[in-house]
Amino acid sequence: QAVAEMALGSALCLARGLVEGDSRFRTGREVYGAKSNTESFLLKNKQVGILGLGNIGRALIRLLEPFECRIRVYDPWLPDNYVKDLGLIPDSLGQVLKLSRVIFVLAGATTENEAMLGQRELKLIGEDALIILVSRASVVDFEALTDLLGKDRFRAAIDVFPQEPFPKNHSLRRLNNVLLSAHRAGSLQETYKLMGETIVDDTGSINRLYLKP
Repeated sequence: QAVAEMALGSALCLARGLVEGDSRFRTGREVYGAKSNTESFLLKNKQVGILGLGNIGRALIRLLEPFECRIRVYDPWLPDNYVKDLGLIPDSLGQVLKLSRVIFVLAGATTENEAMLGQRELKLIGEDALIILVSRASVVDFEALTDLLGKDRFRAAIDVFPQEPFPKNHSLRRLNNVLLSAHRAGSLQETYKLMGETIVDDTGSINRLYLKP
């Protein structure tokens, strides 16, 4: 839930230009009214892509329900009928990338999906699209992503990195079309408390099942 909320918040922040608007206002460069929203858009009724429909993805689709988005899913581990039963559209990686205005990268890291978003795949993303990376950095060719963002191909929100702490001199830090966050999406005190409670519950279940006197 914590990561899903962060993903949705990041998408809204990029779609409405909140960080840039705040920065402009603080430095006296604000633009009022419609002229400030030339690159902004509503999330409602948009084409959305989800890469990886695990726990984060399932939490996110519940949060997206009020926006009435048309959601495409790429997850090779799931049968198409399972995805359809959730009211979503199973599709290929290429189609999800090409057709989605907002792309949520939520896949867990495996040996099969390392750098599955390389330069060829990233070039399929539309120039007015957003990509939200909150799962694992290894699923993306990070230098290819940086290169395309540097060419202003699309906008991105990134919470995970191939090296943490991230290098201070990396060019990604200087790009205005990127929202950066230091691996904070799931790192809430209440989330850690819930993790602890889950471990205690699971340990109790194991004791009852396998360690009977």
